Amino acid sequence: MLKINKNLNDKELTIALEGHLDTISAPELETELKNGLSVVESLVMDLKGLEYISSAGLRVLLYAKKTMDKKGSMKIINVNEVVNEVFEVTGFIDILDIE
Repeated sequence: MLKINKNLNDKELTIALEGHLDTISAPELETELKNGLSVVESLVMDLKGLEYISSAGLRVLLYAKKTMDKKGSMKIINVNEVVNEVFEVTGFIDILDIE
């Protein structure tokens, strides 16, 4: 189960995720991103409440990164140890802007 909280402030969209970003929930996040990224120049992904991420979740983050690279910026904040370890093992730590 994934909870998606969105906050649009001018041209910056913050998306806070809680729960599991996996094969079941990744399409929901992808839809939210496709609908929300057209009007923003900055995307902040707050992963404080994210407990698990699968390869499907990583694919959605990569989609968001590629989309935002063309029009602005994307950063990821509040990454816990479990998710950070997945980023390190997969090489995403070098692809994503993580604070």
